[in-house]
Amino acid sequence: MRRLIALLLAVLVTVPALAIDRPFPANILRGKFTPGYFPDITLDGKARQLSPAARIFNQDNRIEMPAALRGKDLVVNYTVDGMGNIDRIWILTPEEAAQKVPTAAEAAAATK
Repeated sequence: MRRLIALLLAVLVTVPALAIDRPFPANILRGKFTPGYFPDITLDGKARQLSPAARIFNQDNRIEMPAALRGKDLVVNYTVDGMGNIDRIWILTPEEAAQKVPTAAEAAAATK
């Protein structure tokens, strides 16, 4: 009986932890990301560069090394530093990708 109670408590503690949404900053943009040779990347078909201290987070919110990334046109949220380089990238889950976030083109059009 004690084992059953312990198992039930473990499940109850674990389930809410799985439902935590990742906190994205207010200034994020959405794009399609293709990794390249560091620091070069492609965002929305345009050549861009990662900042020297760039961080890339996978779907589990763990940091990924740029050289370890594979894929093309990964849907991501990202931020841009003061020099115009990409400083943070979050590779999105399908649920996160379904949420509306402005692209760089939409953000530029909104500031005009």
